[in-house]
Amino acid sequence: MQKPFMRIPYTGPLPPPIIIPRNANTATGAISAISKFLSAPQSSLVPPSLENNARTVLLTGAGVSVASGLADYRGTAGTYTLNKTYRPIYYNEFTSNHEARKRYWARSFLGWTNLFKARPNNAHWAIKALGEKGLISSVITQNVDSFHPIAHPNLSTLELHGYLRSLVCIHCQTHLPRKDFQQSLAALNPEWADFLAEMLATGALDSENPDERRKKGLKTNPDGDVDVPNAPYTTFRYPPCPTCLAKPPRLPDGSQAHVSVDSDGAWSPRSNAGVLKPAVIMFGESIPANVKSSAEQAIDSASRILVIGSSLATYSAWRLVKRARDRNMPIGILNLGGVRGEESFLADTKVENDGSLGVRCSESADKILPSVVHALDSTTEVPHIAGHMPSGHARA
Repeated sequence: MQKPFMRIPYTGPLPPPIIIPRNANTATGAISAISKFLSAPQSSLVPPSLENNARTVLLTGAGVSVASGLADYRGTAGTYTLNKTYRPIYYNEFTSNHEARKRYWARSFLGWTNLFKARPNNAHWAIKALGEKGLISSVITQNVDSFHPIAHPNLSTLELHGYLRSLVCIHCQTHLPRKDFQQSLAALNPEWADFLAEMLATGALDSENPDERRKKGLKTNPDGDVDVPNAPYTTFRYPPCPTCLAKPPRLPDGSQAHVSVDSDGAWSPRSNAGVLKPAVIMFGESIPANVKSSAEQAIDSASRILVIGSSLATYSAWRLVKRARDRNMPIGILNLGGVRGEESFLADTKVENDGSLGVRCSESADKILPSVVHALDSTTEVPHIAGHMPSGHARA
């Protein structure tokens, strides 16, 4: 039986970044090296593929969205860096524990407003431009903020860990928009809604920086999670899946489920179905087989891989780079700080190469990628890449 593709956090120490080539220790050097990496011809060592045509697959992480005002996990101001006691909720805990769901949805309720109003940043728009040049085959993202499909809808994006824009019922698989759910939470929790309005009015939620929020008595975490110490989370209420409420499903054992609500319409612990969860892959939850297969196909269909804004601390992402490495694909990494396994992934990459054989930079994506686009625009000879699509045309 194939091993489940699971989202598991990695909390071990990360190595110091390896800089390749040597001159990539400056922004100018990094821009030059990444430009050469993206425009290099296909390596003769990569296994042939009908779809493999010298393009790069991108694997992105939370670091890409920091410039949009969102928190990350392991950056200099990341949750794991500043909050050593932080522990994300696990799938089994969420699905089996009513009190855990109250706590999760209360914190999500407070954090959703900033997440909802955040927008793609210069890194996302630069990726769109690189895709229009025919240099990018597809994007695999660990992020759940939907910025990639918003910024470049014509460039294929696989959301490896799902997305926060929707909810899904764990019993009937019904999907609901997260913004509508926010309104239901506000109606069921008027005191919490007043508290949120007060925080928004005073600017307490204006920054996703954990250090700044800590000064205001808050703890901020990735994925729109705001923790208020000593808050009465047990009072928070959430609605049931409307589909299960209207027509309770059959349970796996064949029995009829029952879904009940209190006088205001909140999910009752007497229910055994109708539980909604965010449409993300929670820690400890297996990634669906079709997503796993699509991610592997995206790797196999490219000639090289560029990791952007990720420390590869989750196995599901690290494993994809290992797959690329096993296929002898050139590997590039653009990430501030260390990356899990980079010393082995880049072991055979010569530091004296110009970037075309592999690159490792410790820079911010929103600062570097727009300049990479400009550098490629300025080259006198546009590299020939098979299957180049004209700007503005969607790929099949």
